Amino acid sequence: MIMVLLALMQANSAVLDVDGNCNAVDQAARDAAAAGARVLLTPELFPVGYAPLRVRTELDPSGLPAIRRTLAGIAKRHGIAVVYSLPAVMAGGQWQISATLVSSRGEELLSYSKVHLFGAEERKAFSPAEAAPAVVDLDGIRTSLAICYDVEFPETARAAAARGAELLLVPTALAHGFEEVPQILLRARALESQLTVAYANHSGSEDGCEFLGGSVIAAPDGSLLAAAGPGPELLFAEVSAEAARDARDAVPYLAERRPGVYRAWEDSLRQERPANF
Repeated sequence: MIMVLLALMQANSAVLDVDGNCNAVDQAARDAAAAGARVLLTPELFPVGYAPLRVRTELDPSGLPAIRRTLAGIAKRHGIAVVYSLPAVMAGGQWQISATLVSSRGEELLSYSKVHLFGAEERKAFSPAEAAPAVVDLDGIRTSLAICYDVEFPETARAAAARGAELLLVPTALAHGFEEVPQILLRARALESQLTVAYANHSGSEDGCEFLGGSVIAAPDGSLLAAAGPGPELLFAEVSAEAARDARDAVPYLAERRPGVYRAWEDSLRQERPANF
């Protein structure tokens, strides 16, 4: 069995302090690589801070390519793959929340944009994406991305798993009051789609938002491989493709899905629903 050491960064970001935040990523990447980790997962919008309206109105989008180059340089310098999250400005001028996986050589392997926006501020600042999560081979593990609220919908993790994902990396920004999300829901997502789920949260206070911390790495059987407290922390867990494959062999949820039946259920619901529902 080939095991890969995964590192997860939980930390406090300073809103719009790009240099300081990137320095924090650099330190985490250095420490993670020194410990033997092959990939580092960082929280949602960490390089710019999680404050959707401020980011949307105060961040100069022309600087985003330089931030991406800085983060790719961190990955290359320390020889570790990195997942980071930043705003992305689309061709039509719409802003989305994105996540990117760069290799240990600093090459972009995978990108994803957030499909489910959470709360009024996110919906005002950003536009929702529609593309399904894609999958790439990372050190022998089929890997995919989701962002924060996306993983609270079973369809997101299932879409990744149905495309062959064995590892789902999730940058997030989860406030206090939602403790059940990492402790219950994330473990259920890992179990029901039989893949490892890593969920990296902010800690501390940013622009008036108190973050939960509580990042987790959950195994394909729903067990916890690692869990953080409320403060800054660098989590580690060994993950493998075989863990997902063994779970799927034991109970073949994916193979025994009946998507045609589920579509018929949705069609019948639309027919039954009153016009003003």
